[in-house]
Amino acid sequence: MNSDIKIAVIGLGYVGLPLARLFATKHAVVGFDINQNRIEELNSGIDSTLEIDSEVLQAVLLNVNPCKGNTSVTHKGLFCSSKLEDIQECNYYIVTVPTPVDKNNRPDLTPLYKSSETVGKVLKKGDVVIYESTVYPGVTEEECVPVLEKISGLQFNVDFFAGYSPERINPGDKEHTVDKILKVTSGSTPEVGQKVNELYLSVITAGTYLAPSIKVAEAAKVIENSQRDINIAFVNELAKIFNLMDIDTHEVLAAAGTKWNFLPFKPGLVGGHCIGVDPYYLAQKAQEIGYHPEIILGGRRLNDSMGEYVASQIVKLMIKRGITVNEAHLLMLGITFKENCPDVRNTKIVDLIQALKDYGVQVTVYDPLANPKEVMREYQIETIAIAPTQKFDALVLGVAHTAFLNMDLGQFRNEKSILYDVKGVLKEGVDGRL
Repeated sequence: MNSDIKIAVIGLGYVGLPLARLFATKHAVVGFDINQNRIEELNSGIDSTLEIDSEVLQAVLLNVNPCKGNTSVTHKGLFCSSKLEDIQECNYYIVTVPTPVDKNNRPDLTPLYKSSETVGKVLKKGDVVIYESTVYPGVTEEECVPVLEKISGLQFNVDFFAGYSPERINPGDKEHTVDKILKVTSGSTPEVGQKVNELYLSVITAGTYLAPSIKVAEAAKVIENSQRDINIAFVNELAKIFNLMDIDTHEVLAAAGTKWNFLPFKPGLVGGHCIGVDPYYLAQKAQEIGYHPEIILGGRRLNDSMGEYVASQIVKLMIKRGITVNEAHLLMLGITFKENCPDVRNTKIVDLIQALKDYGVQVTVYDPLANPKEVMREYQIETIAIAPTQKFDALVLGVAHTAFLNMDLGQFRNEKSILYDVKGVLKEGVDGRL
């Protein structure tokens, strides 16, 4: 690899920071984010997303910009900044901003447009812009590149080039880190594809797979999570059927799982920034070209309905136990979208909480990992700072944080209260589970 490589990573969230940190072990890297508080936090060696340990982050942090100055000097390390001038001397720009959906589940490309405008202001001849954000096929070249051309005044595939390498970050997973997950790469020309592939290959120990085109790489990413979404929807439907038959779904799955090629999916609430969102991107593009995706949208509808379904099951258990549902006190354990992770984006626990409130249940939320200010800002839900000592009519394990699994949940129960296990992980004392 050329020692003059200078990388700017745009967006320092769950995807961007681990990638920037990894590249900084071999290259000069500037991590760019418009959130000044985030920049100050990272420069102090703290990552509130808990993806990078403090000592690991501090090992690559620099006090000076390694991408500025004498290009004949080999630099490596990470410099974090919110100033545009700090990325103007970079030659690789990697965009890792989120791609959410709006309230109507339509793809919201605003973060991509704005980050493309930012890169366009500093884009130079010979530069390569690589996108990692999950999109439907065609977004990089049909939506982002025109923005780069307009802002920079440069011509695509003549003056500058593009690549796409879909992120495969699994938040909270300390085993399957970015360097240990095989990386799909692509470029806007065969030559650029090779350059992009070599760049990632310099730090990804698991290896890379060079896709033949950007659109193939984009499509590969969006179906990864759509496939998981559909499979989870299938077992969620099984859970509904087996509950009506008074059969334990988890016992059925354990028995079926003895077959060598059985896929080990479990029922649950499907949220987060990938599985609960990406299928809508593919569905949107399919509808634009005149095809109605029945299975993809069918799976989404079923998974999106699970919060209300789980609430109904909890209420039925409360009624059977003789608990007055209206004004009953319920402790919700967890509000993040997955275990051992502070990320609350698109968490479906919120759907469950709202459905329970519709029944008149008074819900108290406790999650030691979630940021109370972020939860309030995103969902207008108050989370208590410490575990309560009062008794509750019902307890719901919504998220399988290790802290909850090691907790004596009996201390919160009265003589009638029920315990419902959304995740199906508790071994005893459970009155119901999905």
